[in-house]
Amino acid sequence: MDMAARPQARTAEEAARDRYPRPVVSTAEAEWIWRQLSVQAMEDGAKPETVRLAVVVGLARASGARYGGLLRCTLSALDLDSGWVTIEHGKHRAPRRHGLDRGTVLVLRRWLRVREELCAELDGSVPDALLLTVHHTHDNGVTVAAGLPITRQGLVLSWRRFVHRTNARHAARRPPLPTRFEQVRRVWDA
Repeated sequence: MDMAARPQARTAEEAARDRYPRPVVSTAEAEWIWRQLSVQAMEDGAKPETVRLAVVVGLARASGARYGGLLRCTLSALDLDSGWVTIEHGKHRAPRRHGLDRGTVLVLRRWLRVREELCAELDGSVPDALLLTVHHTHDNGVTVAAGLPITRQGLVLSWRRFVHRTNARHAARRPPLPTRFEQVRRVWDA
């Protein structure tokens, strides 16, 4: 039986090697994603989720930060007048300062206006987290109000919704976008 299990284990190991890490998109593809989201975020009537996702992509583009670093980002970490953001990277949460280009600053300013509207509905204090939920959500059967700090799973689902919409819109005209944000983020990893 061990002899039969070994080839299967080796095959699974080889499959894992082929699967991880997943291939990154090209730099041109990553920049196309940024342009799409930043333009959509600045349009009149843009959905708050689109603006928030443009912020996520813009900050990842500027810093190479993973979801964890972006989720820890606070309002006090932003200096939009000078064009800087401080993000805590990795499990040791080492703070690093990153420069922001004008496009990212514009999207962040737009998000801060949207964020203010979301927080207006909250009772009590306003969260310091930069990234907030944009509509009422459910977490293990509990309703969570809009304007509260978003979870990693919320960002994952937001990215996937964008990818599915974009892939449907551009079907047969361009290759599909990856459903994992990590495959885009690693292009900009510093």
